[in-house]
Amino acid sequence: MKRTRFVGIIAGIIMITTSLAVAAGMGGGGWGIGGAYQRMYNPSTVETVSGTIERVDRMKPMRGMGAGIHLLLKTDKETIPVHLGPDWYINKLDAKLEKGEKLDVTGSKVTIGGKPVIIASELKKGDEVLVLRDAAGVPAWSGWRRK
Repeated sequence: MKRTRFVGIIAGIIMITTSLAVAAGMGGGGWGIGGAYQRMYNPSTVETVSGTIERVDRMKPMRGMGAGIHLLLKTDKETIPVHLGPDWYINKLDAKLEKGEKLDVTGSKVTIGGKPVIIASELKKGDEVLVLRDAAGVPAWSGWRRK
């Protein structure tokens, strides 16, 4: 009887530990490599736009996702939402983004909810460059460990 209980406890611990490891490795909150949102990033639609930050906000790009940071970028042609990444990651970075600043944004232009959005891979502000995703769209926070 004691052995059965012990085996059940060990199995429960293994299941919980595995679930937490999988969630952490995927970036959690739907922001990871295997999620539907990440699969939207398309290297063939990558473009660079320049503009001025109109607003910086928290948002959830898709139902069921954790909070992320996005900005509205006013270009010569349009004002377009730019999705940066999960708020826990963006808020840990030294980069400060404020209304009125000029930026060059490189990323995949996609459609979410019937509207154009850029999933950013790189931001350039003056001489500073912030890399958020690699050329294939793999997020910089993938596998990143919180300190």
